[in-house]
Amino acid sequence: MKKIVLLDGGMGQELLKRSKLPAHPLWSAHVMMNEPEIVEKLHIDFIESGARVITLNTYTATPERLERDGAEGMFGKLQDKAIELASRARDYCNISDVRIAGCLPPLYGSYKPESTPPLEECIERYQIISNKQAPHIDLFICETMASIKEAEAAITATKSHNIETWCSLTISDQSKSKLRSTESLERAISHLNKFNYQANLINCSTPESTSLSLEVLKNGNKPFGAFANGFTSIDALEIGGTVDVLKARNDLGPKAYSKYVLDWINTGASIIGGCCEISPEHIKHIYKTLTDLDYDIVSTLES
Repeated sequence: MKKIVLLDGGMGQELLKRSKLPAHPLWSAHVMMNEPEIVEKLHIDFIESGARVITLNTYTATPERLERDGAEGMFGKLQDKAIELASRARDYCNISDVRIAGCLPPLYGSYKPESTPPLEECIERYQIISNKQAPHIDLFICETMASIKEAEAAITATKSHNIETWCSLTISDQSKSKLRSTESLERAISHLNKFNYQANLINCSTPESTSLSLEVLKNGNKPFGAFANGFTSIDALEIGGTVDVLKARNDLGPKAYSKYVLDWINTGASIIGGCCEISPEHIKHIYKTLTDLDYDIVSTLES
């Protein structure tokens, strides 16, 4: 029986749908400051839908983003709250094999690799986040990495913790072979595979471009997978802007998204989930589809 690690879906957009607050540059962190119960409930919904890895709600809680938006003193509080809420959700569901992933996101903003500082500075900044999260998590996901430098820095920052690490790149929606930095995906995987981490993924890209990219990951000699987004386009999002400028596709419901997931698994993917606009309902449909096909849904690929 083939094992599939099932991740959760997108936290940020789903939190905004459930929140009473207007969109804010700090996005999901703003909801967590003011309506933490919504964050905990969403973690619970993803677990009860079948997810066996949930990610801390800290995507927008980097020191750099917080300083930019006037909340520089909130880093520790937000990280602690995210850890608390994910842990409480796991305890509430009482499912023994659920794992909590730390989140190493883009430091300043999604899809903007030109904002990444020099490599050594970038590593130091990621170490601040990894040092805070490491005692409380089961693995790291370096997610939505838009350039080789960004990914290398995040991976390097996890090295001292000896914790399982996955690297997830985001690719151009117009090309199967390029990161959003325009660097070659093949070159990125070749370079990054020199470092000690455990899996390659694609995330926060369209399902179509993700499907076309997975053959490159398949040749990377590591377990691989994907968690795509459901946006019509990401072009309108600017650093410091609010995510209400991004629109959801109307052709990517749970059944349609699950078809892409099955294609990825048939390519060899063993880690599957969802990014922005992929809801608990999507994860629930994936879980049922895979279990009906006799896949074993797990939290780790280790035997």
